[in-house]
Amino acid sequence: MGTDSRERMVRSAAYLFRERGYSGTGFRDVIAHSGAPRGSIYHHFPGGKTQLAEEAVRYAGDFLNAGIQAAVEGGDAASAVEAFVTWWRQVLVKSEFRAGCPIVAVTVESHQEAPRLAAATAAAFGRWQDTLATGLENAGVPERRAVRLATLIVAAVEGATILCRAHRDVRPLDEVVAELKDLVRAAASGP
Repeated sequence: MGTDSRERMVRSAAYLFRERGYSGTGFRDVIAHSGAPRGSIYHHFPGGKTQLAEEAVRYAGDFLNAGIQAAVEGGDAASAVEAFVTWWRQVLVKSEFRAGCPIVAVTVESHQEAPRLAAATAAAFGRWQDTLATGLENAGVPERRAVRLATLIVAAVEGATILCRAHRDVRPLDEVVAELKDLVRAAASGP
């Protein structure tokens, strides 16, 4: 039972959480989607669904963080915001507004009995915020303001993604992006 099966299951869980949520995704769904051998899920994830979800959250968080990192390396804060949002826009349109953020899905459905899962979701969002804040600082935004703007960007984009799904339209995301770009441009140009 190779690492390839394990990785496929983690990716499949992240994908399925985007569309079905944490509660709506079972081991059978992950096996069917990933094509992994049936007994392998218990071998690779002895901690059960919580362990699988933790790893799917880390995978999704790292995947998107890599995109944010690449976007902020250009030094233009507004372009970084645009790049961060471009991926979400594509996911929404391609899925016909069925898919959202797997980390949000796990966050809103995880309960106090899974504190490690809650910690994993907080860590994923925290990495995005840290990467965005660093990029904003590199673009000339003062550190304290960069941290606040990074939090605003993550919260606004996640909220806009939910609104897009509700309205089956990308307009909320486009409007949020326009405002965020204006804010970060102003912050980068100084007081």
